[in-house]
Amino acid sequence: MKKALITGVTGFAGSHLAEYLLAEHPDVEIHGTYRWRSRTENIRGFKERIRLHDGELRDYSSMRNVLEAVKPDWIFHLAAQSYVPASWTAPSDTLTTNITGQTNLFEAIRDLELDPVVQIACSSEEYGLVRPEETPIVETNALRPLSPYAVSKVAQDLLAYQYFQSYGMKVIRTRGFNHTGPRRGPVFVTSNFARQIASIEAGLQEPVIRVGNLEAVRDFTDVRDMVRAYWLAVTKGRPGEVYNIASGFGITIRELLNRLLALSSAQVKIEVDPDRLRPSDVEILIGDCSKFHQDTGWKPQISLEKTLSDTLDFWRDRLSASSSSQG
Repeated sequence: MKKALITGVTGFAGSHLAEYLLAEHPDVEIHGTYRWRSRTENIRGFKERIRLHDGELRDYSSMRNVLEAVKPDWIFHLAAQSYVPASWTAPSDTLTTNITGQTNLFEAIRDLELDPVVQIACSSEEYGLVRPEETPIVETNALRPLSPYAVSKVAQDLLAYQYFQSYGMKVIRTRGFNHTGPRRGPVFVTSNFARQIASIEAGLQEPVIRVGNLEAVRDFTDVRDMVRAYWLAVTKGRPGEVYNIASGFGITIRELLNRLLALSSAQVKIEVDPDRLRPSDVEILIGDCSKFHQDTGWKPQISLEKTLSDTLDFWRDRLSASSSSQG
């Protein structure tokens, strides 16, 4: 039986990837890394069906021990400091976690003389300052990162390319554009709005939605489509290549909020929260994924409406469960 190792399996994308593999590829043995302090509610429904390994990306010996124990055929490297605003307040931590962590992973692979296919979860944030005439963005577009997080992802991206060229490591880079859906952390925009709406519906918050920059344009893909793309990347993608994964359609954050509000009967006011504004923001990100479609046949299957509805229902259920347990 072949083995897949998911770094950060307890996270948003990691948990959905594990769930996808369990459902669609039961012949794959699933292993995942987590840290002793990691919350595991995202994998609660299937935790007993995967194998967990305590692994700290920033500790080389820890990663080597995990790889030596698993000897995976595929590695999905999803663990990272992935929240852009946090990279402004803790830039060194973001750079260390994302860059040094990936270096430790690569060096452990080399030291153990393993030969897995490795998917590196890069980001559309790498493109940064995008000019309107450059959309939809192709993989050859200039990288002009506008946050410490984006810089860390550029470094991960180029480091993966370097290890492919220098050592023949079978690395595939996926530049995922915004992906969202159930289980997304509450600090991310779609999930944050959905949580605020569900809180207002439940009488847990005053009827005010607090927002940041509503004029930014983003390209959203459902996380369940995104993790299917990750699988296709390692099974049909070409090592050494970089692929955009995107819907190809842009929407303003304002319109995203309006669509969520249309799914609720709550009457709300909208207020800009200065703490939600960034020192510099990426104004437009719309991706061209034709290269990935050509190599793998992937295209999104889940509509934005379903993504938003499922995300709102997720928060309604979570808040209801929390209220019941406290009562």
